[in-house]
Amino acid sequence: MAYPLKFKTIYKDKIWGGNKIKNLLNKDYGDLPNCGETWELSAVPGDISVVSNGLWRGQDLKSLLVQHGAAIMGVKLYEEFGTDFPLLFKFIDANQDLSIQVHPDDSLAKKRHQGLGKTEMWYVLQADSKASLITGFNRPMSQGEYLKKFESGNLMEILNQEQVAKGDVFFLPAGRIHTIGKGLLIAEIQQTSDITYRIHDFGRTDDQGNERDLHIEESLEAIDYTYQSNYKTSYDEESNKRVSLVTCPYFVTNKLSLTDKKTLKAPQIAGFKIYMCIGGSAKIVNGDEETLLVKGETVLIPAMLSTYEIKADAEVILLETYIA
Repeated sequence: MAYPLKFKTIYKDKIWGGNKIKNLLNKDYGDLPNCGETWELSAVPGDISVVSNGLWRGQDLKSLLVQHGAAIMGVKLYEEFGTDFPLLFKFIDANQDLSIQVHPDDSLAKKRHQGLGKTEMWYVLQADSKASLITGFNRPMSQGEYLKKFESGNLMEILNQEQVAKGDVFFLPAGRIHTIGKGLLIAEIQQTSDITYRIHDFGRTDDQGNERDLHIEESLEAIDYTYQSNYKTSYDEESNKRVSLVTCPYFVTNKLSLTDKKTLKAPQIAGFKIYMCIGGSAKIVNGDEETLLVKGETVLIPAMLSTYEIKADAEVILLETYIA
């Protein structure tokens, strides 16, 4: 009964959004003036994904997990998370800089919000010339020095700014200060959380002239002041095999670059798997059944569907995610 599940895209109008979601990912966000984010697979309350294909079309993810939890999640993950799907998948189009922000870890999120923290990763799908982002600090840091720079209006002096290009990967554990810069289209994989502490928003106002709320006090305890000499994830580009991008307690993400008609078998993992198609197209083949996956689409493979193949139509690039 289980089969590869696609979901209706949830479109998010953002003050900093643009039109790459439509122009580069071929996704129609209708009458929205722009689209900053699409939520491709979500269990965030108020934004729970709805199945768009097959027998379960029209059912939302939460109700499916109530009915078929272990079959979809896998027994071990169902015992751990129940009907709360643990990951959230997005595409983000930054036509302007996003706010400088930070997310709490599990402990702080539970204490303050009765929710999960937000560890995430970014894969850069497209970057305009000289596009950049911020992740972490550019020198050893303490809370005291951070506050001095913040209060004097010199926050940018201590933040690590990175020039980025297509294919770059950044892992952002909860607590790392960051922002996505203008001119970037990004695939984001994260814990199921929508908790953000906004630190600086460049004085931006909405169409009514209102500035967005900042969360200065809340952010102080959330920030990890640890300095690293290198924040970008290194990996080797290889075709027709799994290339590891991120392995952390919350998820594992691999890059799959398959050439014409090449095939990869399912990973030997007991739980669900997620594929985001970021280039080309492929088919998920299970016996006589085939599910087409094209650029801009995301598919959930239920745990029950443990044997399948991924077959490239021509060339395809996929991000494969699961919980080990």
